[in-house]
Amino acid sequence: MQIFIIALLIVIGILLFGFVIFFHELGHFLLAKAAKIRVNEFSIGMGPKLWAFQKGETLYSLRLLPIGGFCAMEGEDEDSDDPAAFGSKPVWRRILVVIAGGVFNVVLGFVLMGLTLIPQEVFATTKISKFAENSALEAAGAQVGDVITAIDGYAVYSDRDMSFGMALANPDAVSITVSREGQRIDLSPFPMTYQTVSGRRVVTPDFYVQPEQRSFFGVVKRSFTYTVSMTRMVLESLKGIVSGRFGLNEIAGPVGTVQAISVAAEAGLSESFGKAVGNILQMIIMITVNLGVVNLLPLPALAGGRLLFLIWEGISRRPVPQKYEGYVHAAGFILLLGLMAVITFHDIVRIFTG
Repeated sequence: MQIFIIALLIVIGILLFGFVIFFHELGHFLLAKAAKIRVNEFSIGMGPKLWAFQKGETLYSLRLLPIGGFCAMEGEDEDSDDPAAFGSKPVWRRILVVIAGGVFNVVLGFVLMGLTLIPQEVFATTKISKFAENSALEAAGAQVGDVITAIDGYAVYSDRDMSFGMALANPDAVSITVSREGQRIDLSPFPMTYQTVSGRRVVTPDFYVQPEQRSFFGVVKRSFTYTVSMTRMVLESLKGIVSGRFGLNEIAGPVGTVQAISVAAEAGLSESFGKAVGNILQMIIMITVNLGVVNLLPLPALAGGRLLFLIWEGISRRPVPQKYEGYVHAAGFILLLGLMAVITFHDIVRIFTG
């Protein structure tokens, strides 16, 4: 029975993942319609067409694979003389259409975050309430009532920032900054205990933080700060990948994502079905914020890459020929497919090797 429930939760997770991509394309669609750009087709799902109907200028379709969708705009990837084509609209309108998908993903993360916070009675803060026995942080000079504001230079605005900062910190010499009665205090670097997780040393907190009671405005504020925290985590992780701090074995592709959803579901089921769904929602929130942020990076084939071409057009008053821009995005797409293939290979290896 439990295997069936886990399988059901995995299916729910995959459908939610598809919804994240669909919501991304919905952003492009709504802004394109608002900009009076012709949308030739708006599809829910990918692959073979199951059902479709025409309404006005747009074909609305349902496709076999529930893994997202697409918004096909006239003149987006080819030259078109249609006055409603993508390229015929002012640059600022096209910029809004291009960035809409990523922005919608981040907004979706904010909304889902709020839904996961509503059932919680209390929230964690970054204010120290007490120390564990033989606390290294206390020995370093921290006091009850101090508010942690930075860990190894990583700014802390929420308890999630604090957890991420601890995960990045060097256990041999942790630098922590606190605020005490409005004064900034930089504690001298000190060693902290740690656990080894997936081959990496992760600092173990030796202190407790003050709780905060739930309120409506508290949920809204925390949803915003947590979404910002996740955005910062994505950017910091990308920086770590570029610098070599994180390896490919620490990145998950589609196979790894499904496995992570399975693990999250199984862990949640040890408490309740609701907890399992909550864990999956947390995974989906991370995925949608990741998709939104990564999609806006200035790389070929991504919205951020298209944005660069549009900015250049706005500055120079001359668009880059569609043919050459297409070559750049095609090359970027091939590189992204290659990277995805490598990441998927690592995902599969991890499944069999643990």
